[in-house]
Amino acid sequence: MTIAILGAGSVGQALAGRFKAAGRSYLYGARDTAEREELAPHSALAKEAVARADMVLLAVQYPKAEAALKGAGDLTGKIVIDATNPLQMTDDWLALSVGHTSSGAEDLARRFPEARFVKCFNQTGAETLADPGRLDARPAMFVAGDDEDARAQVRDLAEACGFEAIDAGPLKTARLLEPLAMLWIEQALKRGQGRDFAFALTRAK
Repeated sequence: MTIAILGAGSVGQALAGRFKAAGRSYLYGARDTAEREELAPHSALAKEAVARADMVLLAVQYPKAEAALKGAGDLTGKIVIDATNPLQMTDDWLALSVGHTSSGAEDLARRFPEARFVKCFNQTGAETLADPGRLDARPAMFVAGDDEDARAQVRDLAEACGFEAIDAGPLKTARLLEPLAMLWIEQALKRGQGRDFAFALTRAK
C-alpha cells in the first residue's frame, strides 16, 4: 500500500513515520519542484504522488485543503483520509468554523464527490500520532466515512499505526470528531494538560 501525503507539517511528518513503521509506503505530494527536492527521496509532485497512491492523507491546514485537493489531480475512487480540523481565530482564541449541522469533512466531500472521504487522525496531537505507544494507555482513534470499504481500510491502517481504531459510522460523525479535536486543543494548550495526552476508551471488567 502506498499513501500520498498532502502536507509536510507536523501531522504529515508524524504520520509518515507511523506509516513506515506499519510497513506502508508513502510519498509526499509536493506543490512544486523545489518542495519535491526538499522532501526527497519520499516525494513526487502532488498529481504524480496521488496517481501512484492507494490512499491520500490530507494533512494541510483546513483553509488550504480545497486548493491542495484541486492540485492533486484525479481523485476518482481514491480514499482521502481527512486529518484536518476547520479551525479559525476568534476574539477570544480558537473556534471551529463549521459544526453541528455540517463538518469540514462533509464540506470537502461535497466539493470532491469523486473521492471516498474518511475522517481520521484529527483527534490528537502530532506527538501522539508519531508514537502512540509512548502513552500509558492505547489511544483511541475514531474513524468515520460513508463508504464502508474505505472506512474499514482506514480503520485497519489506524490499528497498524498503534491506535485502538473505532468505527464511528458515516461521515456526518465528523460533526462530533472535529469538536473532539477542539476539546483536545483546549485541554492541551489552555487547561494545563500539555500535548502529551490522548483520549482512550475504558470498559467494564
